[in-house]
Amino acid sequence: MKIVSLCPSNTELVAYLGCLDKLVGVDDYSDWPAEVHGLPRLGPDLHIDMEKVEELNPDLVIASLSVPGMERNIAELEKRKLPYIVLNPNSLEEIAKDLLALGDALDVRKHAEKAVHEYNACIEQYRSIADSIAIKRTLYWEWWPKPVFTPGKPNWLTEISALAGGLNVFADKEDPSIQTDWEEVKRKNPDHICLAWVGVQTNKVNPSAVLKRPGWPDMHAVQLNQIHVLEEWLYCRPSPRLLVGLKKLAALIHPEQYPAFDGVDPLLSR
Repeated sequence: MKIVSLCPSNTELVAYLGCLDKLVGVDDYSDWPAEVHGLPRLGPDLHIDMEKVEELNPDLVIASLSVPGMERNIAELEKRKLPYIVLNPNSLEEIAKDLLALGDALDVRKHAEKAVHEYNACIEQYRSIADSIAIKRTLYWEWWPKPVFTPGKPNWLTEISALAGGLNVFADKEDPSIQTDWEEVKRKNPDHICLAWVGVQTNKVNPSAVLKRPGWPDMHAVQLNQIHVLEEWLYCRPSPRLLVGLKKLAALIHPEQYPAFDGVDPLLSR
């Protein structure tokens, strides 16, 4: 079976299902695991070269709607009559459901069920610890600085925040992605600022830049020096790698309650 993935999170799902050997092409941003580096590149996720996709003659294309604009890819797949499925998870539960759905599509249902069992076990372990924490730290997540984009209530980062003993300050918003501004963030006055800019390497993010924003030096997070530059690939992609991000975040904001961060992927360590 020959499969093509059109975004990094889908490529990661394929890896967790043990089906990397079936991949014949990926988008330009797919960078994990290392085995995908030698595969044909099909362009950035919003500008996939469908001629190249068609030339690969895939049995299945794994498309996504995780970023606005990806609808064009699906329209092109339809036009070319290429076989595809579309994934668009917003929650941790939906990620698990997509693992199972993709497991069925790739005929590895048992592997998918095992991965989901381990995935849910890790979530329950962290939920149990979170339930015992009386004082929840408030977190502001920044996906993009200008215009400001941040996750709302239906997004996985609101769940990750809660599992880490925290509270997303925009959890009161009913959309998975919110456009806001620096003034509103200042009013929220979070305990922690988490900078995870989509598509940007951590070494390109300057945490001191927030000090130049009007009124931000007076915020709790800034005064307590709780400004964190976090890996977008551990927080911005809807795949089980989010659990590695969870382990890091929990140890960061509640080091006295959670295990020290060891960098180990809970799905790949058992």
